[in-house]
Amino acid sequence: MTFTIFFRFHCCFFLKKTIHNSRKMISILPVNRMLVITFPLASRIRSGNKNDEGIPINLKGVAIGNGLTNPEIQYGAYADYALEMKLISQSVHESLKQDYVDCQSSIRICNRDGGLACNSSYYICNQIPEQILSENEGINYYDLRKICVGEMCYDIWNVQTFLNQENVRKALGVGDNKFELCSGNVNDAMVVDWMINIEVKIPALVEDGINLLVYAGEYDLVCNWLGNSRWVEQMNWSGQKEFGSAKTVAFLVDGKEAGLMKNHGPLTFLKVHDAGHMVPMDQPKASLQMLQTWMQGRLSTPTDPQ
Repeated sequence: MTFTIFFRFHCCFFLKKTIHNSRKMISILPVNRMLVITFPLASRIRSGNKNDEGIPINLKGVAIGNGLTNPEIQYGAYADYALEMKLISQSVHESLKQDYVDCQSSIRICNRDGGLACNSSYYICNQIPEQILSENEGINYYDLRKICVGEMCYDIWNVQTFLNQENVRKALGVGDNKFELCSGNVNDAMVVDWMINIEVKIPALVEDGINLLVYAGEYDLVCNWLGNSRWVEQMNWSGQKEFGSAKTVAFLVDGKEAGLMKNHGPLTFLKVHDAGHMVPMDQPKASLQMLQTWMQGRLSTPTDPQ
């Protein structure tokens, strides 16, 4: 709750300070479970614009990077992705598919009843990826090509050290509050939202012509590209059939294939090559080109702008 209020306050502060006219274009680019607050925000902007409430905000698009958007579909993809990546045997795959039956049921109860049912679903469903990891000791679940280093699988603690320097905290105006790379308190508070289907808020945005880019690094296990592609394909909107029949084309960077993408109207899905969960870190040049061309409305063509 504290995190949500903090986010809302700073969004309002940012908008009041920077949005002076409706010609400025805004895009929202969440990663992973930031989606929990991103799509309610995007939906609120949409309704506010429609009802002429306050300053009009020209929301042009939302991009999702390796997100968990529709858990029911995405948890169902874990076993298939793990088998495809040769992480598990056929027998383990079949066992995980059986485990998914209980997981799927718990997710549906969570989305119907909320509360404790969602906590229960979180623990039931996460036995699936935990089983995959138990078959592959030491693997980096954010990037299958790497070994897990430290409790977060990446040695990025220098970021926390830097942000907790007294002069940096003073410059940021955060007082004595200390930065945590991954707060256990915040994570525990958000467990209840983990299995919530956020995709239900997306079709209305897409129908209004707000562009949606869903991208995923091909070596991420946690929010793998297969699960992301499935919920995108199954999303119920007026262009679903056309998107499903659209051709998959190459995403080119410097004349070389850097990914595979599919597009129809405002919806684009992009599988990024040679990247894990942290796509911008693994493929900075491809990420920059992806976002620039998407925001310019040119990502849907395989033509390399370079």
